[in-house]
Amino acid sequence: MRSVPDFSIEKNCDKKIIAGLDEAGRGPLCGPVVAGAVIFKKYDFDDMPIISDSKQMTEKQRNIAYDWITNNPDIIWATAQCSAKEIDELNILQASLTAMTRAANALSVKPEYCLVDGNKMPKDLVGESVVKGDAKSLSIAAASILAKVTRDRIMCELSKLYPQYEWEKNAGYPTQQHLQAIDKYGINEHYRKSYRPVKERIEKNANA
Repeated sequence: MRSVPDFSIEKNCDKKIIAGLDEAGRGPLCGPVVAGAVIFKKYDFDDMPIISDSKQMTEKQRNIAYDWITNNPDIIWATAQCSAKEIDELNILQASLTAMTRAANALSVKPEYCLVDGNKMPKDLVGESVVKGDAKSLSIAAASILAKVTRDRIMCELSKLYPQYEWEKNAGYPTQQHLQAIDKYGINEHYRKSYRPVKERIEKNANA
């Protein structure tokens, strides 16, 4: 049975200003990794839509939740990202942690404590990591929605410039059709050159 996120972790914390942090886009071959940060100023809402692990939600549910989060005066939020170039320079784990740190620092109110999805804590933030946090904490789940929707929209906009890769459909993930498009059209500055499928194609072309 899949757990449903609530505010239990937040309510049991002795800090008042608590931010949930999560990222989206670790697996794709291209585009940025995007992080979301969310602070709920209160925990009781009569009109809260479905807010859960963004991967378990439909696109429509995510968009409804995104609009509710970003337009609610009782919620403080921010997003941030690390580019494909930074991912290659830092590695995807450090880039994800960096993006989450940037999102936390972009909040209009400085959090006293951060709840971070996963098992790693950004070194510059105070808080705790929560394994499968987007299924346990509503703050983290909300952050996961912001990150996912923001990244999907970024990839849709980039797809207008590079329609041959169909990023609006695959979001940069290594689908068979996407890999075939890379083989046909090559790579551009938005690709993560340290990722194996991309790196192998660069090396193959260099040795051709």
